[in-house]
Amino acid sequence: MRTTFLNSAIVRTLLLTIVAGVSFARPALAATDIDAWLRYTALDPQTAKQYQRLPTRVVVLGDSIVLRTAGQELTSGISKMTGRTLAASDEVGGNAIILAAFVRAKSAIQGLHPDRELSGDGYWITQVKIHGAESILITSESERGVLYGVFELLRKIAQGERVGRIDEMQQPAAPIRWVDQWDNLDGSVERGYGGRSIFFEGGKVRDDLARAGQYARLLASIGINACTINNVNAAPAVLDDTFIAQVRRIADVFRPWGVQLSLSVDLSSPKVIGGLDTFDPLDGRVADWWRTKVDEIYRQIPDFAGFVVKADSEGRSGPSAYGRTHADAANVIARSLKPHGGIVFYRAFVYNHHLDWHELKNDRARAAYDNFHPLDGKFDPNVIIQIKNGPIDFQVREPVSPLFGDLESTNKAIELQITQEYTGQQKQLCFLVPMWKEVLDFDMHLPGGQPSQVKDIVSRAVSNRSRTGFVGVANVGLDENWMGSPLALANLYGFGRLAWNPDLSSEKIIDEWTRLTFGNDRLVVQTITKLQLDSWPVYESYTGPLGAGTLTKITGNHYDPGPESSEANGWGQWHRADHQGIGMDRTMATGTGYIGQYPPAVQNMYESLGACPDNLLLFFHHVPWTYVLHSGKTVIQHIYDSHYEGADRAHDFIARWQTLAGHIDADRYRDTLGRFEFQAGEAVKWRDAICAWAFRMSGIPDQNGRVGTTSPKQ
Repeated sequence: MRTTFLNSAIVRTLLLTIVAGVSFARPALAATDIDAWLRYTALDPQTAKQYQRLPTRVVVLGDSIVLRTAGQELTSGISKMTGRTLAASDEVGGNAIILAAFVRAKSAIQGLHPDRELSGDGYWITQVKIHGAESILITSESERGVLYGVFELLRKIAQGERVGRIDEMQQPAAPIRWVDQWDNLDGSVERGYGGRSIFFEGGKVRDDLARAGQYARLLASIGINACTINNVNAAPAVLDDTFIAQVRRIADVFRPWGVQLSLSVDLSSPKVIGGLDTFDPLDGRVADWWRTKVDEIYRQIPDFAGFVVKADSEGRSGPSAYGRTHADAANVIARSLKPHGGIVFYRAFVYNHHLDWHELKNDRARAAYDNFHPLDGKFDPNVIIQIKNGPIDFQVREPVSPLFGDLESTNKAIELQITQEYTGQQKQLCFLVPMWKEVLDFDMHLPGGQPSQVKDIVSRAVSNRSRTGFVGVANVGLDENWMGSPLALANLYGFGRLAWNPDLSSEKIIDEWTRLTFGNDRLVVQTITKLQLDSWPVYESYTGPLGAGTLTKITGNHYDPGPESSEANGWGQWHRADHQGIGMDRTMATGTGYIGQYPPAVQNMYESLGACPDNLLLFFHHVPWTYVLHSGKTVIQHIYDSHYEGADRAHDFIARWQTLAGHIDADRYRDTLGRFEFQAGEAVKWRDAICAWAFRMSGIPDQNGRVGTTSPKQ
């Protein structure tokens, strides 16, 4: 990635603009709503007392806009939490918090020797003694890393942790940590549940970009280093010269926070807006067009990050139009970016959505592997294949995509959906970090002896390729709490923390988020943490059983129950339920052969009915409704019981939240209580719809008399 240097006058002007935007963007909203987990609420006097010995000065060594932002954030945060004011100083001496890139720090402080090597965005927070007085140094190889170190120090103070003898070095697991927005140029957001776009309105970039700057601040606080601002179903107009000039303004408000801007692009752009009669990636004129276009982007946005490409999927233009491969398409764009240090994320979400439902060997789950396995090693080094966590589409539970166990000579990144498209659309609580942890901790059992959990695969370099990482789909909007529900922000926070360190536990992440968002009241922390950790299993239990998917309206809103909509169409999200049984046969022996895409040890686990875990049974096997699970229940009885139990547990969320009356400000308390009451009603709707459908399909009544009788028990 390129580093951009601006003269100090521009830096100061731009910084003042951004800082002002944080405070005054939408005066009707409470600052804490905008600040999310960066509230920096005043600590109680006893906790604040331990920070009275913090240094009284802040020294910023360097004149970059990111370092200046770090200094401003540090000063503001400590003032709000402790009431102490840090004086700005230019002198390196004792009793200071020193912010500096490591090269500058070494020249200014004698005897500075970290125990481990610093690289990239990693940071070191340590005590140093200068002229006999104690100081705190926050340093990194990159200026962005210094900012991340500042956020870490503030995170510790906000949680009341001791920092008096701090000596901590952190290194991100992967160099690339992006979020993708699905914003449209008209201001709408695909799968966006938090209001209209913070970037676009009426076909152009918004006049007021204060919220974009505030979003960059949130992203920086969790270590996100780039943001794709537009929909993967990209409008070609985003590459118009006049539009790039507008997009530059967004890059300007991102830059103080070390967040680089990227764009989703349509592969057909050379033809649609470029005046060519082709977009064939092997045509020299097309290569020239991309090179010229990219050069123009970097003239206007020198720290531009790169492109995201969705091609040959769900009606998008692709290389198949000319008989070319995905490697051909990715490489022609990558080569235009290479001189500037830019990258291409090429999505592996490529499948035929007109599959023949009647052909039992057809299987959408096979598509990513079938498309990309033959191309391993054919992608340029600045191409990254962006792989969804599962082989279908962000369902409430899926197995890990087999593509993570493949592509040995190709850069890979995992794509996780922060936006709850199939998991309640942020109207219902569903904390996704435990789901992501199951994926990241899954062992692909690759040969060769190297660690082969998914988190290892997407964090380490492959052969001569060093670009790996994490991408999260995070569709924030103009709503005052960003995502439509204040509790849903835990998923955005959690994604960033896992992208930085996938070894963090779900419990650690949600404890942090709760303390930063709601304070350190013990009852509040315990209650909200437990509600969040329970929410994914509860949501799964009243929606999608045994790996069959969410059973939602696939051809509709992806929200309401609609199991019939999955079947008898070309979309491939089938569960093949009939009077005899339910589930997709994906075995090697009798089914679609999908299981054969995994390494042998994983094949052995899923191929056998006896070894296959219950929670993925219906993803891999078609079984009778009366098939007995490892739990001892039949499939049909599990469906009845889990949906009733799930609805009951969702209703219990109300009473659990009510224990916090008087412990949380009244507005947030009432708002969230109403959301839990709504969720309880939705859970009953799901329970009744799925149980009635399962009874119609199977003809087998509930042994507890709740379904399939003339007088069902509630």
